[in-house]
Amino acid sequence: MNKFTYSFLVILTTSLMGSAFAIGKIGLDYASPIMLVALRFTIAGVFMGIIVYLLKRPHPKDFRSWGKIFMIGAFQTAGVMGCIFVSLKTITAGESSILTFMNPLLVVIFGTIFLKHHYRKLQWFGVSIGFIGVFITFGAHLSIKTGTILGFGSAISWAIGTLLIKTWGMKIDVWVLTAYQMLFGGLILFISSFFLETVFFIPNLSSITILLWLAIMASVIQFAIWFYLLQTGDPGKTSAFLFLAPFFGVLSGALLLNETIHWYVMLGGGFIFIGIFFANWMPQKNIKKTAHSTVE
Repeated sequence: MNKFTYSFLVILTTSLMGSAFAIGKIGLDYASPIMLVALRFTIAGVFMGIIVYLLKRPHPKDFRSWGKIFMIGAFQTAGVMGCIFVSLKTITAGESSILTFMNPLLVVIFGTIFLKHHYRKLQWFGVSIGFIGVFITFGAHLSIKTGTILGFGSAISWAIGTLLIKTWGMKIDVWVLTAYQMLFGGLILFISSFFLETVFFIPNLSSITILLWLAIMASVIQFAIWFYLLQTGDPGKTSAFLFLAPFFGVLSGALLLNETIHWYVMLGGGFIFIGIFFANWMPQKNIKKTAHSTVE
């Protein structure tokens, strides 16, 4: 893959990741948050499930493996996306994206505590810089909103999901895992919506367009490009560019929602972006020697 193609795909997949926050916030005018994200990932999961079936990708044959996929879906899709979309009711799309994409920093911490992984000093430097950014972002608020807590909760859930994938995912086809964890997560959210919110969905051209964008472009296409880059390129190098996703989250919030980008959000976000880069980035010579976090 030449550098132009690689750069284009990196920008495309991270921009799709980031744009989902602003577009999702627009979608809240037409649907309750949990129902909107439930429909998004149920549709995406069914779509990808059909694809992996037609492509005859190897499916698990034992109940235990399916249980692992279900657990990954509960954290990676239901927990992460449920927190994100509910958080959008009280904080901006930019703030939610910054908080959510702190997950690589938490992967280093949780991986050390629970899985006894060993990370390099540079990665711990990234974690330190990232949390300084969080402190700056939080410190500028007179009070921490519910959405702030949920945004941080999405990062925690994503970090747990990432570690589960790193622990269990090696024996499961990555495309099958992606398809069914989205489907299971979407179904969990669908059921949860009837207990946790006043459910509504207003079907019209705008709401259907938003839903299809979230389900196809920001889920199926985005995941496909991301996994393609991880599989065909340098995973450490590719994951280091994850910092672009919250950048596009803030940018899309400003362009689509006219959200004001406050100086403290820019400053705190800058620290977090740098932290994510160092937490993920790994020199080529060290890739096989040390653990590193990739978002899957």
